[in-house]
Amino acid sequence: MLSFDDALAQLLAAVSPVEEIRRVPLEAAAGRILAENQRSTVAVPPLDNSAMDGYAVRAADVTAEGVCLPVSQRIPAGTVGMPLQAGTAARIFTGAPVPAGADAVIMQERCEHGEGGVVLNQVPRVGENIRRRGEDIAVDAEILRAGTRLRAQDVALAASAGLPELPVLRRVRVGVFFTGDELVQPGEPLPPGAIYNSNRYALRALLEGLGCEVRDLGSVPDRFDATRDALKRAAAENDLIVTSGGVSVGEEDHVKPAVEAEGRLDLWKLAIKPGKPLAFGEVNKPEGGKAWFIGLPGNPVSAFVTFLMLVRPFLLKLQGANALNAARFTLPAGFDWPRPDPKRTEFLRARIGTNGQLELFPNQGSGVVTSLCWGDGLVVNAPGQAITRGDAVTFIPFSELLS
Repeated sequence: MLSFDDALAQLLAAVSPVEEIRRVPLEAAAGRILAENQRSTVAVPPLDNSAMDGYAVRAADVTAEGVCLPVSQRIPAGTVGMPLQAGTAARIFTGAPVPAGADAVIMQERCEHGEGGVVLNQVPRVGENIRRRGEDIAVDAEILRAGTRLRAQDVALAASAGLPELPVLRRVRVGVFFTGDELVQPGEPLPPGAIYNSNRYALRALLEGLGCEVRDLGSVPDRFDATRDALKRAAAENDLIVTSGGVSVGEEDHVKPAVEAEGRLDLWKLAIKPGKPLAFGEVNKPEGGKAWFIGLPGNPVSAFVTFLMLVRPFLLKLQGANALNAARFTLPAGFDWPRPDPKRTEFLRARIGTNGQLELFPNQGSGVVTSLCWGDGLVVNAPGQAITRGDAVTFIPFSELLS
């Protein structure tokens, strides 16, 4: 069997990012992958400005508490005041440019109205409550690197630097279909021997959550010709084809021979649990070129976990992202796991208890979808590694894997 680390390494070594670049307005940039490094067009802030509502002063004019200075001007945000006259104070508001000559701002809570001016009940330090020009971003500073998956805060940073649009890599196009004559869509009657197709909805949601353009070809009958036809249609307009089920070598498993007829396929037995069979290869496009192919196991938990741990980083690299691996954390186990699989890396569904220890879902079967809803993430357990309550274990939250 192929180890998890070796399988992931082979997937990532095979793929290169898409190359087409789109320029999109900031309001459409979140979730996209930045294609080029970005630099600021301005200093942020563009001028020294006040961090508080208060009074701008020359520190040399306020040598003791209780000094009263006449107010020479009023400077709201968005207004540039006149140079501050010696021996006076300027009423100033948060974000307003500090007038030339002033070197401190005293917050209004330390001030009170006095006869003929404002009474300053604090001796200020030079620079107090002043945000300096460019202290956040200098002119022409690099603010965002290519390969960044743009978050709300990244878009805000671009906006503060004066960038109205950003170059991003085009969205990856993924075709999905599902094999199995036993599959029935929710809402339809459930005949004997049939099951509802949960993988269709899980995989679509996972792909769309990663920003992919998803083309859903639906369920495909368990026939070689139907599977081959679905592969041709999916390859024609997609970068990647993802399926679930039919990747074993039984008489009704037609994915392997169909992919081999339309391209090439490696069928891997992975040393992971859940999720043992994984198919990886490529399907020829009618006009030339190729679409990648990944066939996931049919059991719903196996498909879900295998997608998160293997397909997700593959897709992120295909999209051009720099950060491929989800963050891992070390937490104490609140459970015993005395009989680990001796040969396979296990991904155990767990959640964080109120005491900060990890609780384990009692049924770790590969068909138990409730474990995915109950859990907060996955405990990653090495082959043969028994766990005793209180042991430090590796935990990957779903929040790290579902974005």
